[in-house]
Amino acid sequence: MPDHQGIIRISVFLGIFALMALIEAWRPARQAQLKKRVRWQANLAMVVAGALVGRVVLPATVVGVALWAQAQGYGVFNQVSVPGWLLMILSLLILDCTIYWQHRLFHQIPLLWRLHRVHHADSHVDTTTGLRFHPLEIALSLLVKAAVVLAFGIPALAVLIFEVALNGFAIFNHANIRLPQAIDDKVGWFIITQRLHRIHHSQYGLETNKNFGFSVSWWDRLFHSFCARGTLDDQHLKIGQKDCPATNQNARLLTLLLMPFRDSGTTKKTKT
Repeated sequence: MPDHQGIIRISVFLGIFALMALIEAWRPARQAQLKKRVRWQANLAMVVAGALVGRVVLPATVVGVALWAQAQGYGVFNQVSVPGWLLMILSLLILDCTIYWQHRLFHQIPLLWRLHRVHHADSHVDTTTGLRFHPLEIALSLLVKAAVVLAFGIPALAVLIFEVALNGFAIFNHANIRLPQAIDDKVGWFIITQRLHRIHHSQYGLETNKNFGFSVSWWDRLFHSFCARGTLDDQHLKIGQKDCPATNQNARLLTLLLMPFRDSGTTKKTKT
């Protein structure tokens, strides 16, 4: 599996990215304030930077951690007998809930918000926004997932499925597309749609702290952070951060990398 996980992940990633990019180019939900070239160069470069940092922080990958834990007998699931089908379901639910709370804490803890704000400072939301995370946030996320995998003894196959789903849904729900409202409402009972996630990218802080789920919507419903409608409709929703206007300078790679270390606007989210 370690030899093939990279190929599987990259293949699924490129497939979903290409599909969503084509759809949003064909029927975009919203118009960007900056040229695509300006935003895409920096956003895609952040993917490369995050991958490089990830290799340094966790060379074995989270799948490798799962294989090692299984070989050593570490973790709850390596100590108790659980049917294979139930083990997979429980593992995926644990990982999914972990990412929900990780995301929520990155909004609530000022030091972590400094990192996550790089993602929210994008003035537009499209497929590349789902890849725009500060390398240090990527590193912390890897360590969180590795710790959970070790603690529970989550099997490598479940980790691989989850990692593929995590990347796929991040691209899917950031895509600049819009489902018909009637369909969106029905689908939104189960997964986070593009419209629901754009509410999360609102400049209005009370909306930014809603819809934390990356895939399914039930964690937000369960933990009372679900928002079905924004203050403004999807077409007029104000995206990004007020103190980070849509300029070419603010969209550059170096600006994004240094953003967490600057004082202005990094300690508290915009509330109004």
